Amino acid sequence: MSVLIIIPARFASSRYPGKPLAELRGASGQSRSLIERSWQAAQAVKGVDRVVIATDDTRIQTASEAFGAEVVMTSPDCTNGTERCAQAHEVLGGGYDVIVNLQGDAPLTPHWFIEDLVSGLNDAPGAEIATPVLRCDGMTLNGLLNDRKAGRVGGTTAVFAQNRQAMYFSKEVIPFTSQPYGAQEGTPVFHHVGVYAYRPEALAAYPSWPVGPLEKLEGLEQLRFMENGRSVLCVEVASKGRQFWELNNPEDVPKIEKMMLDMGLD
Repeated sequence: MSVLIIIPARFASSRYPGKPLAELRGASGQSRSLIERSWQAAQAVKGVDRVVIATDDTRIQTASEAFGAEVVMTSPDCTNGTERCAQAHEVLGGGYDVIVNLQGDAPLTPHWFIEDLVSGLNDAPGAEIATPVLRCDGMTLNGLLNDRKAGRVGGTTAVFAQNRQAMYFSKEVIPFTSQPYGAQEGTPVFHHVGVYAYRPEALAAYPSWPVGPLEKLEGLEQLRFMENGRSVLCVEVASKGRQFWELNNPEDVPKIEKMMLDMGLD
C-alpha cells in the first residue's frame, strides 16, 4: 500500500493571515515556522512513501524549500485543503493507494495518529475517507468551551455512531454536557483531529460535488462528503500522554508553545 502525505497551506487565512509562516518556539527556545513543524510531524510517520507541501503562495514555497520540503504549486481557486490535496495528487500523477491530508496548522499531531488512521482505513475496505477523533479530557473540554464563550473557534468536535460512521462535525461543542469533569477525566466529547485519509477515487471526485448548506455554515470541508451521501469513518486515537491542539487563532501560539515546553518538544 503506497501512502502520500500532503500538507495543504495557504497564506490568505481569514482568521490568521500568513499563519503557515507563524513562528513557534520549541522547548529549547529554537523557533521554527508552523509549516516546518507540520512537515516535521509528517516526516515522523512510519510507512509513508512521500511527503509534499501543497500551496498557491510563493512565500510559503520559498520558506518550505529552504528547509528541504518538496512543494507542489496549486491553484488559488482551491477553496479548502481537500480540494488542494485533490489537485496536488493530480499534479503528481496520482498512483497512491491512500492520500493523507495533514493540515498545516497541526504541528502537535503525533505520528501514531496518522499511522492508526491509515490502518483504520485499510481495515475498512468499504470506507472512502477516514479521520481521527480524540476523546477530550476535562482540561481540553474546558478549553473548547472557553474559546466558544470568547467568540473563538478553538477546535472541531465530532459525534459518530456505534459503527464509527460520523453523524456530524461542528465548531460548536457537541454533544451538550453540563456535568463538570476533572482535568484528566474522560468526557463524552470527541475532539476532531484535522487529518484525513482518502482513497484516490473519492478525493478526485470531491471538487466536482456541490457545496451544501452545512459546509457553508460550519466551514468544515468534511461535511461535503456527508452532504453528498458519502460516509466518513471516525478512527479513535489515543493521546498516550501527549497534549494536542491546532493553531486556529493568534491566541493559540502561546498555548501551543507552552504545550511544547511541557512535553519537551523542540
